[in-house]
Amino acid sequence: MALPSIGMTRLVGLLGAPDADAPAYRWLADNLRLLIADGRLPSGQALPSERRLSQALGLSRTTVTRAYSLLVDDGFLSARQGSGHVATLPLGRGRVGVGGALLPGYETSDELLDLTCAATRAPAGTAEAYAKAVQQLPSYLAGTGYATAGLPQLQALIAERYAQRGLPTDPDQILVVGGALSGVSLAVRALTRPGDPVLVESPSYPNSVEAARRSGARLSPVTVEPDGWDLDAATSTISAVRPVAAQLILDFHNPTGALMADGERERLAAALRRAGTVAIVDETMLEVELDEVVRPLPFAAHLSSTILVGSSSKSHWGGLRVGWLRVPRPLMARLLQARIADDLGAPILEQLALAELLRSRPGLHPETRTALQTSRQAMIEALPRAIPGARWTVPAGGLSLWVELPAPRSRQLAAAARDVGLLVSPGPQFAVHHGLESFVRLPYKDPPAVVTDAMRRLGSAWRNVMDSPGRPATAPLRPVVA
Repeated sequence: MALPSIGMTRLVGLLGAPDADAPAYRWLADNLRLLIADGRLPSGQALPSERRLSQALGLSRTTVTRAYSLLVDDGFLSARQGSGHVATLPLGRGRVGVGGALLPGYETSDELLDLTCAATRAPAGTAEAYAKAVQQLPSYLAGTGYATAGLPQLQALIAERYAQRGLPTDPDQILVVGGALSGVSLAVRALTRPGDPVLVESPSYPNSVEAARRSGARLSPVTVEPDGWDLDAATSTISAVRPVAAQLILDFHNPTGALMADGERERLAAALRRAGTVAIVDETMLEVELDEVVRPLPFAAHLSSTILVGSSSKSHWGGLRVGWLRVPRPLMARLLQARIADDLGAPILEQLALAELLRSRPGLHPETRTALQTSRQAMIEALPRAIPGARWTVPAGGLSLWVELPAPRSRQLAAAARDVGLLVSPGPQFAVHHGLESFVRLPYKDPPAVVTDAMRRLGSAWRNVMDSPGRPATAPLRPVVA
């Protein structure tokens, strides 16, 4: 079967003019590597023959041969009989892109499938954004390098995005931080003292809950069902507890994928307003919209005291490590003071790179959306065979399914899955105190073939659990990274 190939005219246009200051083979190898890493020359696509490319570029065939050889050695090209050279990604050297997060002290291998991390690889354009950021960096080197609130151009781009969503925002309301988790932690520390009551969801993203717990807060959970929030219980809890702050994920909730509608937001906002509670709303998953939905207004449009937390980790790439807070003006001084005691600003290079990405495409890359839709469908089709009787609600966005098992065996399932080379996160890891033993979170961020293989292994593990119901869950659980 013939492999897809890139047109010569397009490839020559993407390569641009040769760099007169670099050897021709090095220029060609570096630019092809950038195109492959950036996704503009997708993995699996055939490159022109050495002869054709040398003629098109006006270079010697020896130059092209040397450049191709370098890329083969680096893992960005593979030589295939009958197909010439094919673009590849050197994923086997570090499975951050497909296999999950690399954690010190935890085993990883090419054979191990990691479903504990709900995050995608970098979209096309990321490497190019970094290249442009590096070009801009010298103009910042004469300064101190500290930008406590963030680079002004990045603040302006983020503020503009809020305005587009129906929430007028000034750039000086934006506080750039090192990721959404850092932002949530900063907000909790700035607003609370040890012993203060803080409302949290259950299930919820475990690291955010742990951040509140480490601050000394007294956690009061409210339930999020697979199909959404129990607002009756939430309003009752808010009235009784009168929490100082409320940590919420209202946009494609992690892990359930639920999206709170405007009417529900208004009701929840009214309860928090009566209690004098400041909401800290994590919008990390906001841009991961896979099905067309009616986009609700940001929660701050319903409750003006809300701190909104955003991040580039799901919309663009986790490796950027750039997040932000939209802060009500009366709270900005407290947040800035807490920020200075923590760190003095996010890295300049990453802020410049994110600014480039936001200018070209503020939301999820269309190719990423299509890939996630395809992988989600592959999981939905394979799950009934893997775990007969399992139930789930298909989310309109987000990166995972929140699956209810036919029996409360999720920790046993995680242990059995580890035996067949699959890492999964059982429900209790997402519980505030205890419970959720009947649930498991299954991210669909990998290619369909990997998702199908993961579901096959999950099915094998589930059968082992049901054949040995008394089996203890002895394997240590891998931390939930994202």
